[in-house]
Amino acid sequence: MESDHDVAKERDQLKLLLDVSRQVINNFDVENLCHIILENLRKVMDCDHSALFLPDKDPDYLFLYSYDFPESKGIIEIGKKLPMEGSNSGKAYRSGEIVLTNHLDLSEINNTVREIVEIEKLHASCFLPLINNDEKIGVLHVARKNLEPYDENEINFLRKIADQTAVALSTALDIQRVKESEERLHKEKTYLEDELTSSLHFGEIIGKSKKLKSVIEQIKAVAPTDSTVLIQGETGTGKELVARAIHNSSKRKDKSFVKLNCAAIPRGLLESELFGHEKGAFTGAIDKKIGRFEVADGGTLFLDEIGDIPPELQPKLLRVLQSQEFERLGSTKTISVDVRLVAATNKDLEGLVEQEQFRSDLFYRINVFPVELPPLRKRTEDIPLLCSHFAKIYSKKMKKEIKEIPDTVIQKLKDYAWPGNIRELQNVIERAVILMKDGTLTPVVPEIQHTDKMQNSTVTDLEEVQREHIKNILRKTNGVVGGPDGAAKLLGLKRSTLRSRMKKLGISRDDLG
Repeated sequence: MESDHDVAKERDQLKLLLDVSRQVINNFDVENLCHIILENLRKVMDCDHSALFLPDKDPDYLFLYSYDFPESKGIIEIGKKLPMEGSNSGKAYRSGEIVLTNHLDLSEINNTVREIVEIEKLHASCFLPLINNDEKIGVLHVARKNLEPYDENEINFLRKIADQTAVALSTALDIQRVKESEERLHKEKTYLEDELTSSLHFGEIIGKSKKLKSVIEQIKAVAPTDSTVLIQGETGTGKELVARAIHNSSKRKDKSFVKLNCAAIPRGLLESELFGHEKGAFTGAIDKKIGRFEVADGGTLFLDEIGDIPPELQPKLLRVLQSQEFERLGSTKTISVDVRLVAATNKDLEGLVEQEQFRSDLFYRINVFPVELPPLRKRTEDIPLLCSHFAKIYSKKMKKEIKEIPDTVIQKLKDYAWPGNIRELQNVIERAVILMKDGTLTPVVPEIQHTDKMQNSTVTDLEEVQREHIKNILRKTNGVVGGPDGAAKLLGLKRSTLRSRMKKLGISRDDLG
């Protein structure tokens, strides 16, 4: 005759089966579904720990997706990988059979499992494969601290729970994959449209100057690799264009090119933009969001103005660059990606490192292959080609015919310092096409910043003043930068700071003659 305790236990177990059945019908949120099943399972079963393992991207591993263990000592972590070989979870998953353990022989299991068993003191365990329509979904694990093995009645009940859980998880995971795929496709479509629009701004890399040819050779060398690239140069020199050229010449060209301007996103939202967030992760997070790293999986992520990444976010960025793993805001689930990073900045990152505003380890991680873009004033022989290119774009767009660009106009454009670089030239040409009446293009150069090439001309641009001053000091030291008689000592700068500034200002030994 069954005792009142047995009757109550059987009633609770039946209630759990009904609850799981309802979850199959009504709950398509994977995390919530797992939480409900595991919490209720622990309450109606004689167990201290319940967990769900799912297959990892690496076929030799499972990972812990969810668990319920109120008395855990903290060694068990969501997302922790568990090798198939040498683990009972892996054995149950691969064989498709229930695995029971008691009085574990710790010498026969791997170190990860041994450590958990020894510290958490879990003895009797039951590992149940989750299978739905011959598809392996994962593994359900229950364990208790006492040595009493799970009996036949308990196993039969657990088998029913496993069958229901497999159906529920399979449905919820399918829906989650569809939603994430739709969101990813939507974002990829948005980025693709933005990329097509952006291509109208610069078209292809245009020019024949020696400095530009050097940049193109660097692009050809680094593009086929997966190495991180740091593009440095003044605002308007075409850093994004170079990033696109690297992506389009790489083996990732058929995948997404995703960009993010780190300076254009409020500090509080930048982490969410990069890594995504879960629903309810913060005020205003009314739905789950996929971040740029996830969207760029398999492709290239271009982080413009990377020098504006706030210090508190730099360790997380460093981690994802090193391990290709991260967590969304509000989630403990680790997401693995395969992303190539191309970064850009107009700031002196080495100077920021010295000022402790930018992590040195992050700087070295992104500075694997630096590409320095010359300012337009250093490649004036490219100005005629750029003028012709932009003129064709805007004349076609505005349905105007350009018959001539006078040589005198070209010379004036070549004499101008172009503090806004190619972007400023583009704007000047667009304005000239708008105002053109007789087919002759006569762009107007802003007189206030005009410079001519006479030796006695006055340099008004601040960077030009710095450039000339450093060059004069270097001439005095015969090009010697460091040491007691070097230019750095005379300027009161560290040697590394001076070299960084010379690089930013485009000063080389060839300029000292």
